[in-house]
Amino acid sequence: MREINIGSKQIRIKATPLALLYYKQEFKSDLLGDLVKMQVLTTDPSKLDSVALLQLIWAMAKADAHPEKFPSFEEWLSTLEGFDFSDSDVLSAALEEAADGFFRRGKQGQIKK
Repeated sequence: MREINIGSKQIRIKATPLALLYYKQEFKSDLLGDLVKMQVLTTDPSKLDSVALLQLIWAMAKADAHPEKFPSFEEWLSTLEGFDFSDSDVLSAALEEAADGFFRRGKQGQIKK
């Protein structure tokens, strides 16, 4: 579990199997497959998919909040005042949480291909 700040909001995220389920249900895509695609960011930051990053954060935040009620992705986005995509701490924390939670055998903080 990690805490990140988006605008003035502190958000707890947790990479668990529930996050995988929530991501699939909401976005009709596989979180791990999309996460592996994000690996390109380490060599080419211009490939950032801002919505995919927010989707990853949403799924992990919803998993952390379980069993409490959590808003849909669109409703959750509407609660955010803004997002500073130049803040590498948020990006790093989200990707590290995902790597640590979903790829435990790999080096900590790195996604194995």
